[in-house]
Parts: sequence; C-alpha cells; structure tokens
Amino acid sequence: MNSITARADRFFEHFWGAMTTPLFYIGDTHLSISAIVKLIILAIFAFIIAKIISEGIKRSLLARMGLDRGSREAISTIISYILATIGCIFVLQGSGINLTSLTVLAGVVGIGFGFGLQNLASNFISGLTLLFEHQIRVGDFIEIDKLLGTVETISIRSTIIKTIDGLFVIIPNIKFVETNIINWSYRDPRCRLHIPVGVAYGSDPVIVTEALLIAARMESNVLSHPSPKVWFHGFGDNALNFELLVWIDQPQESDAIKSAVNFLIDYELRHRNIEIPFPQRDLWLRNPQELTQLFHNNKDDNSNGKVFPQNAKHSADLKSNSTLSEPKNPGPKSPNNWTLRDLLRRVTYFEQCTDLELRQLIEYGYRQLFPAGQVVCKENDPGDSFYIILSGTVEVLSQKADQYIATLHEGEFFGEISLLLGTPRTATVKTSEDAILFVVERHDLQKLLREQPNLADQIAQKLSERQQALRDLGLLDGDSLEQTPFIKIRKRIQVLFGI
Repeated sequence: MNSITARADRFFEHFWGAMTTPLFYIGDTHLSISAIVKLIILAIFAFIIAKIISEGIKRSLLARMGLDRGSREAISTIISYILATIGCIFVLQGSGINLTSLTVLAGVVGIGFGFGLQNLASNFISGLTLLFEHQIRVGDFIEIDKLLGTVETISIRSTIIKTIDGLFVIIPNIKFVETNIINWSYRDPRCRLHIPVGVAYGSDPVIVTEALLIAARMESNVLSHPSPKVWFHGFGDNALNFELLVWIDQPQESDAIKSAVNFLIDYELRHRNIEIPFPQRDLWLRNPQELTQLFHNNKDDNSNGKVFPQNAKHSADLKSNSTLSEPKNPGPKSPNNWTLRDLLRRVTYFEQCTDLELRQLIEYGYRQLFPAGQVVCKENDPGDSFYIILSGTVEVLSQKADQYIATLHEGEFFGEISLLLGTPRTATVKTSEDAILFVVERHDLQKLLREQPNLADQIAQKLSERQQALRDLGLLDGDSLEQTPFIKIRKRIQVLFGI
C-alpha cells in the first residue's frame, strides 16, 4: 500500500513539475502550461462577463431608449468587443505580463496575420464597418447575390441571413463590402413591384388599364399612395405587353403580394372576357397545290353522297360553333356592368375626353359601388377623398343642425370643402339609391385638376355656392376663406394644387 502511495506521489510531482516548467519567457515573466491554461480560462471568463453585460445593456437601457433592433444589436456588439478587450488586458496584467514587452511579438504576429490571415482580417474589418456605418443592420431585409433574407446576426467574421424559405445562410462580411447589396429596409421600406401582363391583340387598352388598377386596389397590402400605375410596354410577338406597378411597404412579403395580385388580375381579365394569349407560330406549307387538290377531291366525294367520318365531325363542329356564335340580345346593361370609361364619359366635364385622356383619368381614381342607404362620409370625419357621382343619387345631411341640406345627382361632386379648407367634413353624405362614385384621393386630386382645368372651375364655383349655403345654415364659420368669392377660391386652388 505504501509503495502505491509513493508511486502516486512521484507521478503527481512529475506531472506538476511538467505543468509548471517554463516553456518561454515574455519579458521577465515565464509562461508554463499551467499559466497558459489559467490565462485561457480567465480570458473565456472575461468574454462571458462582457457578453452578459452587453446583453443586459441591450435589453434594459437600449430597449427603454426606443432604439430599433438593428441599432440595439450594433451598440451591444461594440460594447461586448470593448469589454472583452479590456478584460483581456486586465488578465494579462494580473498574470504579471508587461504589455510593453509584447510590442515586438505583436509586430511579428501582425506580419503573419497580414500575410497568412488576409481573409480573416478583411472579414473582421468589414464586420466593424457594418456595425459602425449602420447601412446594414440586424432586422433589415436585403438581397445579395440573388439571395433574399433578413439579417439575423452581424459578428466579427460573418453575417447570418435568414432567407424567406427559413434557411440560415452564413455569409463572410467581406461580401457586404465588395458586392452590390439591395437593402429593402434602408430608410424607407416602401418599394415598387413590377407585374408584367400580356393580353391578346384586339383588347381595349383602356379596359385593360381599368382591370389592372382594380386588381391592384383590391389587394390590401398594396399602398394607395403612391398610386398604382399601368405602363404599356409595347407590341410583343403574341400579345400586347402591359406592366402593373404597385407600391408596398412589406418587401419581405413581395412574392406573396405578387401572387395575390396575379390572382386578382386573372379574375378581372376573365370577368371582362379579356384573353391572355399563348405563344403562336405561323405555319408555312411547302405543297399547297397538292393539299388544295386533295380538298377538292374530298368535296366532290361529299357531293356524291359520300361523307367521311372526319368531315362529318368537322361539319358538326362548325355547326356547333356557328350556333354558339349567333348574336344574342342581352338587353340593356345596368350601370354596374358599364366600363369606367363609359361612366366617366356621361359626366359633363369629361364627355369630350378622348380614350387616351380617359385612360389617364382612370389612373387618378377608382369607382366604388355604394348600396342604397349607405353612408359615404360622416360629419366631422377628416376629409381625404373627392367624389364624383357616376350614377345614382346621394343626400347631404347635417347631424349638427339635424336637417336635410341637398340631393346630388349624376355628374355632381362632393367632398371638396374639407379638402380645400383643411377642415373636417361639414356634413354627412348618404346614398338614397344604389350609386357608383368615382373616388379620387387627396394626393391624386392635384394631377386630376391639372389635366382637367374645367373641373377646377366647376369646383371653385360649387365651393363658393356651397360655402354660402352652409353659412346660412350656421354650419360653417364666418371666417372660413374669409367669405371668398369664386375668383379668390380659384386662385386658392391654383396655389394649393399648383395648376
């Protein structure tokens, strides 16, 4: 038993002697295996403490300051690096290592670091650049090398991207410095989507424009400002090439929004019997004379009472097609089935517009159906829309005075008072029968009045009349527009809308 104990003691003596034997000197301090292990443990401990402190600052102080996710991540990462560096300095000083003695060693290591570890150094510097410049931050939706995803983490060497398919991709930081990056979240998240649409030759471009704009406005994720637009790109081999342009503020959902808009476009085109063509090719025949002779021979056989099965089937198909193509009398269409172009042309100040001018008008507004008894706008609500009555009638009521004011018919408009005076709605408007209204948002009214100066004159005239009528009822303050007559109101419209 004593011999085993003596052997164990000798083993531990030799082991501890090996652990404490100096391997090399840094200045006056020797480093052994035990000293190096101690330094590594203390350095790891310093990194852990730095990480805990930076996370605490991020979740408490930075969150209370109202900073966005990207700024919080960048600041906490920089704090972690600084604290870890300070901790390592204290560890070295506490171990008796004089940092001035590391100058030569640092120079040698720096040369090797520069030549042998160029990529690591480049990624490190690039990571610091990303953290300080804030051009790409955690939480941003970016596109790099046809890869779409959200920035999850920016570290010293690499950046982690979570793609729209839920995959995590690790990208070296140098890529973000050397490559063109599309940052969809930078400053303004709004972006424009281009949705190409091809329709058959012979389709009416005005009706196509209306269908595409209706589809765009039906999608809730499409912004109303800036307004959707339709571009006519040209004449393709098989189709008229249009492009629908819509604005969104959720770039990470761009594919889903495109899909939703495409479904709506297909529905609107089918509803209007607008064909989406398929590729077609011209067929050139080398032996038309032989085919013509064969056709005449078959015709002679048919005249002699011989009917081939193929010809019988073809004749039946022709008969069926001719029966289907016979015109039917559908009867008069209701206004709900009219195109927006036809409805606008019924309005006095649009009746002389060409199809091209009406197509432009359709981009400035949209039609909306209101059943009888529905409230279009309420008294004291903010005024952000201008309405033109395309069909039906509406009643203007005052809840404040509890009385009827007027009835407006086809071709008349309302909503201009609150837009021009910058005041809430002065009355409630309710449909007295089924009505179709042409709605123009505030941001598009300027374009509409610039294109239709006669409408601006009509608005000025009506505003002057309605302003006086509302004063007589006590529904408008006496100092609004200082009881301005038509000419001053017209000048105010010119100043407000730049026309």
